[in-house]
Amino acid sequence: MPLFGLTHALTLIVLVTSGTICIYAGRRGCLWPRALLAFICLSVFPINQLALSTLDFDIPLNNIIPFQLCDLAALTAGFGLLTRKPLLCELTYCWGLAGTMQGLIFPNLGFNFPEPMFWTFFLQHGVIVIVALYLPLALNWKPRAGVVPRILLWNQIYFLSAMALNGALGTNFGFLAEKPEVSSPLDHLGDWPVYLFWLQIIAVIVMTLLLLPFRRTINIWRSS
Repeated sequence: MPLFGLTHALTLIVLVTSGTICIYAGRRGCLWPRALLAFICLSVFPINQLALSTLDFDIPLNNIIPFQLCDLAALTAGFGLLTRKPLLCELTYCWGLAGTMQGLIFPNLGFNFPEPMFWTFFLQHGVIVIVALYLPLALNWKPRAGVVPRILLWNQIYFLSAMALNGALGTNFGFLAEKPEVSSPLDHLGDWPVYLFWLQIIAVIVMTLLLLPFRRTINIWRSS
């Protein structure tokens, strides 16, 4: 799919419109957006596997094992909506807006409209970002005090786990083994492993900025 082409732009417009409708309905007390978004989040991975089954080449382990950050974010988003567990909502908000949104802007996608993988890619990434915005804007969710170091700790847990799996299985979870094939911001961060260092620094900055709107009601750095 051509990056920033007509198809890409129209797809983003559809997602923005869908998200706006869900948030508006949620703010008015409608229950269907929460139920629908949770259902999509928890079913998007098996839907993706069905789409993969239509392809006639060997599927990389990256696509079979649900350990990309967006795979985990879909789970935290779905269960976060259903349970309102604080950690799940915090992870969804930060991973969705700091990580998954990059996938919408710079999709690592070798398929174009209307192929099944096109639909599942944007369905998965789109619903995560919508939920990340739905939590504070429609449900008035707020993170707990000390959210920044807590999220950064979970970032490190994912980072080290993904590195270990990549070394053991030859995968590329989190793009920590190599950069995406398509153009992305990683292209400006140097070669491997230099860009891994910059990823860590950028994650700290971006997630801190995402949580700044809550600083008036909680201490985002300390829990007490």
